[in-house]
Amino acid sequence: MKIRSGHWIRKTAPTNQREALFVASLSVSSVLQAGSRFSRIRDRRSAEIMLCVVVCVFVLCGVVHAGPTDRRFNKPQQELDPEVHMNITEIIRRWHYPAEEHEVLTEDGFILSVNRIPQGRRHAAGTRPAVLLQHGLLAAGSNWISNPPNTSLGYVLADAGYDVWLGNSRGNTWSRKHQSLRPDQEEFWRFSHDEMALKDLPAVVNYILKVTGQKQIYYIGHSQGTTIAFIAFSTLPELASKIRLFVGLAPVATVAFTSSPMTKMSILPEPLIWTVFGRRDFLPQSHMIEWFAEHVCGKQRLSELCGNLFFILCGFDENNLNMTRTPVYTTHCPAGTSVQNMVHWAQAVHGGKLTAFDFGASGNMRHYNQSTAPEYQVQNMKVPTALFSGGQDTLADPKDVAVLLTQVSNLVFHQHIDHWEHLDFIWGLDAPEQMFPSILKLLHENC
Repeated sequence: MKIRSGHWIRKTAPTNQREALFVASLSVSSVLQAGSRFSRIRDRRSAEIMLCVVVCVFVLCGVVHAGPTDRRFNKPQQELDPEVHMNITEIIRRWHYPAEEHEVLTEDGFILSVNRIPQGRRHAAGTRPAVLLQHGLLAAGSNWISNPPNTSLGYVLADAGYDVWLGNSRGNTWSRKHQSLRPDQEEFWRFSHDEMALKDLPAVVNYILKVTGQKQIYYIGHSQGTTIAFIAFSTLPELASKIRLFVGLAPVATVAFTSSPMTKMSILPEPLIWTVFGRRDFLPQSHMIEWFAEHVCGKQRLSELCGNLFFILCGFDENNLNMTRTPVYTTHCPAGTSVQNMVHWAQAVHGGKLTAFDFGASGNMRHYNQSTAPEYQVQNMKVPTALFSGGQDTLADPKDVAVLLTQVSNLVFHQHIDHWEHLDFIWGLDAPEQMFPSILKLLHENC
C-alpha cells in the first residue's frame, strides 16, 4: 500500500459560501431543466429572470471565493478551446490518435455509444489488451481524454500499448438512443445505475470481447463507474469472469458519510424531487450550458465561476485543475442522467447501503418479490480489485472507503492520495506522477 503523507495547502470556501453554492446548484438544475423545455413555459420572461438570478449568484460566489485581487482575474483573455465544439471522436483525432465509434445494443433496447482508441500514436505492433474506461455520475467518456495526452488516462493507456474503450452510460449526451423509445418519453428514463450495471455493462463487455477476440478485459471506473462494477461483478459471476482486473478510482459503494453539496438533494422528500425535476432527464447537456461554457468559462475573469460549478457537483482543487480547460470540461460535463438515477442516489444517502432502487413496498414486490429493495453483496465479488482513494474527496468519503475496503474480498492494491479530491482522479495535474505509474504497473502485473 502506498500512502502519501501530508496535505497540500488549499483554499476552500467557508461554510456559508458553500451553502450559497448549494442553493445556486438547485436553482441551476431547475433552470437548466426549464431551459430545455421553453416551448412549454407560458411565461418565458419569468424563466429568463430566473436564469439571470442564478447567474448573479454564481458571479457573487465566484468573486467571493477567489477574491477581487486574485491574480487570475488579471490574466489576458484566452481563446476558446476548439474542443468545446467537438465530439469525443473529434477530440481524439485532434491529438492525432486513431478513433472509432461503436454502438452497442443492450437487452432492453438501449443503444449505447462506445468510443475506441485502438492504439497509440506510436502504432506499436503486437496484441493490445483491451481496457474499458467507465465514467461517473453526470459524466461521459470524454472525461478520460479532456486534458492533453500526457495528463489524460485514455491517451496514456493507448500509448502504453492498450486498446482503449470509452463507455457512455445510458441517458448521457452520447447514449440517448433506443430501439423503440424516444428521449421525450418518460418510459425512456425509467432507469438508474441498476440498469447501467446489470444491462449496460454486460452488453459493452461482451461487445468488446467479440470485436477484439480476447477472453478478458481490464476495467477502470471512476465514481459511479465503480458503483456499477461493484453491483455487476458481485451479482453476475459470468460477467466477473471476463474481467482481468478492476481498477476503481474514487470508489463509491455507499455514501453514508458523504458531505458533497450535490447530495444535499437527498434532504428533499422523494415526491418533491419528482415534482421539481420531473420524471425524465436530469442536467442534460444543453444550449444553455454550452452558452455558459463559451461566454462565462471562456472568459479569464470569470473562469472561477466554472470552478464553483464543479465544486457544486463534487468538489475540486483549483491548484490541481487546469483552469484553462474548464470550458472543455463544462461543455462535456454534466452530460445528463435520469431523474430516477438521482433519486436512487438520494435513497443511498438515506439508507447508507448499496441497494437496488426502492420502488416502495408494493413496487418492490412487483420488481423483486419482496417488500424492501435488495442489498447488493460486494463481498461476493471475486474479481482482482485495485482501489485509489482521495483524502479530500467529499463524494467518495474516506470513511465510506474504509468500510468498502473491508468488503472487497480480492483486494490486490490500495493507494490513498491524501490531498486529492473527486475530480483529481480524471483531471488532476499531478495524476501522471501520483497515479498513472501505479495503474500501468498493475495492468502489467495482471496480464
